[in-house]
Order: sequence, then C-alpha cells, then structure tokens
Amino acid sequence: MNFPVLDLHCDTALSLLREEGGVRRSLRRNTGHIDLARGSKIGGYAQCFACFTHPFDTRPHPMGWTPEMMFEKELAVLREQFSACSDLLRPARNAEELRRNREEGFVSGVLTIEGTAGIGYDAGRLEELRREGFCVVSLTWNEKNPLAGSHVTGGGLTERGREFVKEAQRVGMIVDVSHISDEAFWDIMDVTEGPIVATHSNSRSVFPVSRNLTDDMFRAICSTGGVAGFNQYASFVGEPATLDAACRHILHFLELDPDGKHIALGGDLDGCNVLPEGFEGVQHYPRFAQALLDRGAGETTVADIFWNNAFGVMEQCSM
Repeated sequence: MNFPVLDLHCDTALSLLREEGGVRRSLRRNTGHIDLARGSKIGGYAQCFACFTHPFDTRPHPMGWTPEMMFEKELAVLREQFSACSDLLRPARNAEELRRNREEGFVSGVLTIEGTAGIGYDAGRLEELRREGFCVVSLTWNEKNPLAGSHVTGGGLTERGREFVKEAQRVGMIVDVSHISDEAFWDIMDVTEGPIVATHSNSRSVFPVSRNLTDDMFRAICSTGGVAGFNQYASFVGEPATLDAACRHILHFLELDPDGKHIALGGDLDGCNVLPEGFEGVQHYPRFAQALLDRGAGETTVADIFWNNAFGVMEQCSM
C-alpha cells in the first residue's frame, strides 16, 4: 500500500555536488538514495532538503571551502535542480504550498538548515532565510559551537543559543534537536514557545546511541506538539539493521504515544552509507509502510507517521 511521504531530512543537497560519469548529479535521476524518478511514483511526496555545514575546524574541507561557501553552494544546487525539474517538483515554503503541490501532483521540495556554521551562527539572518523558504533549523551538527553543544561534545545552550531559538520561532522556523547534546536539548525545552522536532532521530531505548532520543526526550517533544522523524541510518537503527529493527523503534514510540501523533519520517537518505536490509532508498518507503502494517500498526497510524504528523507541525509554524 502506498502512503504519501513527508520526509523531514536528507543530505541530497551535498550529494548533488558530486559527479557521476564526469557530470554533476541530477535530482531527476541518480544512483543515490533520492531522485524524482523514484520519488514521484510514491503518490504524494515531500522532501526536506538540508543545507548542511560544520566549521571545518578539525576536518578541513578538501576543496578549501569555508562553511559559508558550502552553504551557498548547496543552496545554489538545490535552486538549480528545483528549476530544472519544475515539471515534477515545486518548492514549498509552508503547509499550504505542501497541500497544493500534493493536490496538483507535484513533489514538494522544502529547504532546511543542518548546522549553523554556514550562516555564521547569526540569528539576524533567520528572517531573511525564512522568507527564502527555509522552514527548519538545527543549531549544531556534531561540534560544539557558539550556540550549543552536540551529542558528541556535550555542553548546554549558550545565551546566544537561547536568543537564536527565540528568533527562529519568532520568524516561523521550526527548531530541530537532532545532533544536539542532552543538556542543550533540555535547555531548549526550557525556552521553547512552539513545537520542537528531532528531524532524524530514533529511540535510545531500542538502540542506545547518543544520536537517538531517550523516552523522556520523546515525551518532551510530544508535549510541545512536535515530532520525531525516524532515521533509516543503520548505525542508529540497530544490529542487525533490518526492517524489523526499524519497526521496533516506531512501535516503541507508539507505546509512549499511543495515538501516534508525534512520530514522522526523517530518513537521513544520501547522508549515510548503510541502510536497513530491504530499504535501499526513497522508493522503498511503501515497503517500510507494509512492514509496519504487518506488525500491527493501523492504516491511520501509518498515514499519520508518513505525512499527517509532520504536516501538522508545518501548519503550526507557517508564516
């Protein structure tokens, strides 16, 4: 059974800067995890495309790019590909555009920010970026920066980080806590005035790695009206990484959230090198849906996880 898919996170923007056969990858068709040839067959598909950056303080960029250059190059390639594929895809800046695109048979492309190094950690840029269509922002990746600590480094939200969260929510941007430290997570919960999302994080009770959410974290996200997006990266799913293991995360979240209103998708596709056995890319979301149905999740619950829950958060934060 096919369900419409709204996926909160991928790293396809970065992958589009690579070459295949001597030419830059195309969003229309490529050998990665996501392309429109496959995604447009789902029967309703919206993809959040992250512009990812980190400071390059310990991992210098091989091309000598600064974080700001990397951000601009990823944004430019997304704009270029959105335009080149306009017969299949339209940008979406809010819930109403997501709805319209789906009704008219177009894939939606949504812009997000993963890590703030590329915008200079500057809350003053958020209003402009929201106008350009960016809907979601995470404060950090795996590094500690002027805003917050990460799940790798530890360290809470700084005063500058608190102001960043407040400004993001003021302009209608959703704050993403995937990659954040546990301390910074709870600091964000203390200051949030809107829904918080973990765009691509699983259950730490099912598989205990720091990138996954504790039960208390998931409950806190639920209390804000936000969602946790299920991440297909095998390193966060479990061993062996199978569709059964993937389903265990969803089923555990359903024990904590019996109505199933705070679970979504955030595959991390094109941002990881190993996926669960049986899931090879966006074309296999119907297979994942069937696996959930086979394990007792109802059709309404799966429809909510695959589209409605993330869409509801977008509705709350639309400009």
